Amino acid sequence: MKLLLGLAGALFVAAAVYAGDKPVLNVRDFGAKGDGVTKDTAALQKALDACAAGGGTVSVPEGIYLTGSLVLGANTTLELASHASLVGSADIADYPLVNIRWEGEFREGHRALICADNAANVTIAGGGTVFGPPSALSRLRSPRGPALIEMTGCTNTVLENFTTQYQQLWSIHLLFCKNLTARGLTVRSVGANGDGFDVDSCDGVLIERCDINTGDDAISLKSGRGLTAQNLARPTQNVVIRDCRLHSSIYAALGFGTEMSGGIRNVKLENCIVSGRQNAIFIKSRDGRGGFMENISGKNLTVSKSPTFIGFDLLKKGIQATDPVPGDVEKWPRVQNVNFQNVHVQDVAELVAGKNIPAARPVDNFTLTDISGTCTRAISLANMTNVKLSGIRVTGFTGPLISTENVTGAGLDDSAAK
Repeated sequence: MKLLLGLAGALFVAAAVYAGDKPVLNVRDFGAKGDGVTKDTAALQKALDACAAGGGTVSVPEGIYLTGSLVLGANTTLELASHASLVGSADIADYPLVNIRWEGEFREGHRALICADNAANVTIAGGGTVFGPPSALSRLRSPRGPALIEMTGCTNTVLENFTTQYQQLWSIHLLFCKNLTARGLTVRSVGANGDGFDVDSCDGVLIERCDINTGDDAISLKSGRGLTAQNLARPTQNVVIRDCRLHSSIYAALGFGTEMSGGIRNVKLENCIVSGRQNAIFIKSRDGRGGFMENISGKNLTVSKSPTFIGFDLLKKGIQATDPVPGDVEKWPRVQNVNFQNVHVQDVAELVAGKNIPAARPVDNFTLTDISGTCTRAISLANMTNVKLSGIRVTGFTGPLISTENVTGAGLDDSAAK
């Protein structure tokens, strides 16, 4: 063992240069070819393991690096040069089976192309690109195929300035993470389940200056489904999304739920351009979820060419949990304090679709202020309390500006809302 440790230490010293007191390890010095043909998994992982021993940077220079699943350790920066690409292998054996949370429940799944578990101070940065494995792997569901990037239980994580491309499965899944920043990313994916970001039971997330264009939700906020997740009580909270461009070609730019039994709260969406094939903003759930969604705000938004600016469906969206939350009232999610202001909509089919809400648990304190632009239909609400509508200055719609059923609040007639 001492001999092996000595050899590893000698390799570490030989392969490293230093930036300040931290080593910079070039993956080429560990045997990576970067020719797009040779499988570089072992060489890349050796560099990452050597770096994790004391912290530092693993440098990936220009090239195409064919690789299977890689694990990042604590205090590690993975730096992708501007013309460096990590490309997921087509061999499913390169992605070991592990325990993952998928669609709100824990189960067996293939390890992500890039992952970190319970690691502090992990950074992925640089101008390079991460390409996921081919669709034959990303389409797998039982067990789940490999996500592109999956961070679990990590603290002080930074994802910055790189590009991802994937299809038919989550691109970046963040589970039980705390204090994570994603900045300047370009995220592209296609097909159902092709989410850009899935923020899952995380606390303290900043997503800024990102360009996210996906098949499924551009960003989805989650916290598990069913009684197990509710009792675990790990909400997604304290999330700021700002200065981003968010688009989904199938579903929503920003989705809340449907897996939200652990709760979602304190979410701010600011200074963004958003559009979705179904909804720009979608607050969704069903019976058996329980949990809560509260303190959700958006301001200074531009919404273009979306069937709906804000959609609510708390009645029937999502897969029922294996252990649904019981109770006549408690089985429904509690939704309160949803506030959007200073929003410009362009060619939106319906401004707010807010009727699919259980009468047993109405949405409380829904506020819209200073909404302008064009829509085909305007606002329809049901089962809400303490609604506040003001400065609704949209044009081009047919029918009433506001349609309500079992709704109380202020600004609920056309003239008051305007």
